[in-house]
Formats: sequence, C-alpha cells, structure tokens
Amino acid sequence: MTIDSLGIGGKRYKEVKHALLAALAAQEWKGGEAIPSERRLAERFGISVGTVRKAIDELVAENVLVRHQGLGTFVAHHQRDRHFFRFFRIVGVGGDKRYPTVELLSFEQTKASPSVARLLAIAPGAGVYRFSNSLALDGEVVMIDRIVVPEARFQGLSEDALRDRPNTLYNFYQDVFNVYVTGIEERLRARLTDHTLAPLLGVPVGTPLLEIRRVAYSYQHVPVELRTSSANTAKHEYLGASTLPTQTYDGGVP
Repeated sequence: MTIDSLGIGGKRYKEVKHALLAALAAQEWKGGEAIPSERRLAERFGISVGTVRKAIDELVAENVLVRHQGLGTFVAHHQRDRHFFRFFRIVGVGGDKRYPTVELLSFEQTKASPSVARLLAIAPGAGVYRFSNSLALDGEVVMIDRIVVPEARFQGLSEDALRDRPNTLYNFYQDVFNVYVTGIEERLRARLTDHTLAPLLGVPVGTPLLEIRRVAYSYQHVPVELRTSSANTAKHEYLGASTLPTQTYDGGVP
C-alpha cells in the first residue's frame, strides 16, 4: 500500500514525515548520513516529490534533518556547541552562555518505579540507570542534575563511561548509543533546598531554588531521559526556549 492510497489528501506529507521518523528510529540512516533523494523517496512511498519535500521541510525546521546546498539532505548530527546550548538553559544575569564544569556524583542500576515507567513509556520494574551530576560555573556549583534513562536504550552504560565521556551528555548519547535527543519538555517550579541538596550546592537549608523537571525525547516523540535539575539562581537565570511542539504531559516527577 502506498501512502497516496491512504486517502489523506493534503495531510499526506504527515504520513511521509512519520515514515521518515520511523526509518530514523530504526537507524536506517544515522547521524551525519545522507538520506535518499526526494525523487527516490517519492518512488519509495508512491507519492509526489512535492509531498516528500514538504515532509522534509518540517523535519529540517525541527532540526532533525539538515540540507547542504548541492550535496543533499542529511540526518542532523548535533555538534557540541549548538546542541549543548540548545538544552542548557542556566546563564549569567547578563545572558552570557558558558560551559559548566560537570562532576559525576552518583551512579546506580535499578528498577523503574511506576511514575518513572509511565514517563519513560516502559514497564514498571524495567531496568533503568540513575545518576546525578553537579554543574559549576566559575568554580561555584549552580545546579544538581538527577537523571534516569532506560536500560534498554543505553545497554552497557557504566559509571566509568559517564565519568570519562569526552563530550556533552547528549552528544555522548548519540555517539555511543545512537540515541538522538530531538526535543524536550520542561516544567518549572520554585522549591526550598532540603538537607540533601544544601551541602551539594553549598547553600543553607531553606534557600530558594528553581526545580526543572525535564522529559527528553528522540524520534517519534519517544521519551529517552528523565531529568530533575535543582538550580541556585542567586547569580544566574533560566533562559527559556521552545524546542518541541506541545504534547500531552501528565506532570509526573521521576
């Protein structure tokens, strides 16, 4: 059955987009590789070149694909600077963006609680990796990240691999595990520092913090990471940006 035979009219390109995302999720084409020409894709799906082009246009706008003039269309392979600052939102009061110094604080292999399983779209009790990092700017810890990822997508992840990774965390995901973070959803709220976070951030118990609860997604809106960040914004700000179309999210906390 061709996509044109589905009778979707002007929305056929959405089916093409879905099919391309499915191919990317199946690693038919990996980061940095060229996808087939629009003509070949049109033949593959039994549709017009114009319909393929519209689907590709959306994927380019969403930073999933990238066009190189005269060379073709390629799967985005996120470079360190652009990819990192797209998702790291803590900046100086003046808006200056800098790389933090990251230290791995803990690592464990455990089982998914019902709330974690729901947000990661895995079965309760499925294997997960849980780890935490401290992030410092100008020698001062400004944020603690607590992260959970599904074992099925990150098989072989180890404490040593995390500690010795040569690049940013999301670059590490894509380079080692072929997991591409294409967008995130975040929920923010104010909270007070408790006895666990106070010594890690070097602030008194009861200090106001910004808590950022994040779900990171790969192709086809598949959740691949849960992250709870606790940020001391006394000298820093959160710089918001939209990276993903609005989706339903139940607000659960890992």
